[in-house]
Amino acid sequence: MATERIIELHALPADRRLARLAALAIVLALFDAGIPTPLPGIKPGFANIVTLLALERLGLRAAIAVSVLRIFAAALLLGSLFTPGFFLSAAGGAASLLGLALAHRLPRRLFGPVTLSLIAAFCHIGGQLLLARVWLIPSNGLGYFVPLFAAAAFVTGTLNGIMTTRLLASRPL
Repeated sequence: MATERIIELHALPADRRLARLAALAIVLALFDAGIPTPLPGIKPGFANIVTLLALERLGLRAAIAVSVLRIFAAALLLGSLFTPGFFLSAAGGAASLLGLALAHRLPRRLFGPVTLSLIAAFCHIGGQLLLARVWLIPSNGLGYFVPLFAAAAFVTGTLNGIMTTRLLASRPL
């Protein structure tokens, strides 16, 4: 006679907050994917607002979890898991998280949500361009697009940072 084993998992409030943030980031990533853009790789990055909220309210580990879950889940839902687009997104996300991890340890008076968002945006596009240069487009011609991508990172990073600042001031997680 086989005995039944029942495993019960109990979600803590922090687990629920993290799951809500990850779900919101995934929805925003799907929304981003549906917005037409002039060049591949230039997106508003609304899901990055959620990563910044997680960083500010729950810490670096939560921001990493939200970002990783978003990248994999959005790729899975969009049918792009393990495609070049997925790897570009992962490279951008990893570079962005590295930049956030370093900057988050610096004085808060100098590195608020807008500055952190700008660092994340520039690191994200830098990571994507580096991977594209090394793997997909091994040509120096890619450098001609750097000013356009940098301008897009500046605009989206600033706007997302402002939205994050307002959300942090108005709502608890």
